[in-house]
Amino acid sequence: PDCGGWNTMKEERQAATGKGRPAAIKTAQPKATPIGEIEVVGEDRRFTGIGEFDRVLGGGVIPGAVILIGGDPGIGKTTLLLQALPRLATKEAPVLYVSGEESPRQIKMRGQRLGIEHPHLLILAETSLEQILKTVQEIEPAAVVVDSIQTVYTEQITSAPGSISQVQEVAGQLMWFAKRAGVPVFIIGHVTKEGAIAGPRLLEHIVDTVLYFEGDKGHSYRILRAVKNRFGSTNEIGVFEMKDVGLEEVSNPSELFLAERPQRSTGSVVVSSLEGTRPILVELQALVSSTTYAMPKRMANGVEVNRVSLLLAVMEKRLGVHLSGQDVYVNVVGGMHIDEPAIDLGIVAAVTSSLREVPVEPGTLLLGEVGLGGEVRAVSQAELRIREAAKMGFKRCILPERNLTKLDPIDGMELIGIQEVREALDVVLA
Repeated sequence: PDCGGWNTMKEERQAATGKGRPAAIKTAQPKATPIGEIEVVGEDRRFTGIGEFDRVLGGGVIPGAVILIGGDPGIGKTTLLLQALPRLATKEAPVLYVSGEESPRQIKMRGQRLGIEHPHLLILAETSLEQILKTVQEIEPAAVVVDSIQTVYTEQITSAPGSISQVQEVAGQLMWFAKRAGVPVFIIGHVTKEGAIAGPRLLEHIVDTVLYFEGDKGHSYRILRAVKNRFGSTNEIGVFEMKDVGLEEVSNPSELFLAERPQRSTGSVVVSSLEGTRPILVELQALVSSTTYAMPKRMANGVEVNRVSLLLAVMEKRLGVHLSGQDVYVNVVGGMHIDEPAIDLGIVAAVTSSLREVPVEPGTLLLGEVGLGGEVRAVSQAELRIREAAKMGFKRCILPERNLTKLDPIDGMELIGIQEVREALDVVLA
């Protein structure tokens, strides 16, 4: 009567053992220890040999880490782990890939396409958590992959695999095993149609690292983004290119995203996005056209549409630019998604360039956060962004005055400090 729904009650059998701890593993009773007496051991990271993957993980795989990887179907989650796992295997300690969705023959066919024939890569098609843990204790692997957690169930709970209680309990037991055994566990998770990992939010709290695979299936680029990492920087990204032989890492993403940039095209500017510890130069495009509707369109791809609407309102109020009769489209080239305010000045410049039909000089980089008063505020890590642009051959940078006062001269780069948006447009679109 409280929920107002029919057939919503579920019967669950009470577990004979405590939740979060596999019944098959017996350990000594833990005791509380003063923090000053805890022995600190240096991080013994293991490298997968895939530089972009290791970067996102914080420099390698930590023993006992639990890593959750989510993404759209077919984006490349299984491919990435199949390529990375053999690098962690040794003759004494193989690696185990547990598949609850594909048969061993299907994985073998994919491995042949990727050129993976490692003798110490073991495949197990199983969905029972108890059987998985039994096999893990027998072979003592160097790393374990569970694909996917929504297909695995524990016999301690009678609900169906993929339910909230099953996902929560399976994740808790895998975490408990990983911490006690010191074995890294990779978990692949399904995502909802909104893009979030399916299941309880507790799943992301339990694990040490949460990685999201992003990218448009129409593009060959894939972006692996860390949204949580207890052993490294958050919001770090790795860039890959999907090819017939699998995922290939892209060591210079800036060059990739700017490779097809048109010269002397209106509405096109270059901005710098800081993803974790790495600055990436991307092309930002804007298209302004007169509308035939009473309500003009505001569309954005790769940036927050509400942020674009806010900047357009600033342009109307502070710059006297009339956009009420114009459709405005903003796009980040290459499938990147940027959510930091350092690209505000680039959006304003791109929209104004398209409106006035005046191109921006190709060798110009724009940095700055735009306030509601039309002022341009400082951005973080400005020197790191500018040096990346200098490597790519850029000759001029428009940046906030406050950042300019804290910077030393950079060879080959003309630095122009501005305080208001109007000043920046006068310089860029002169």
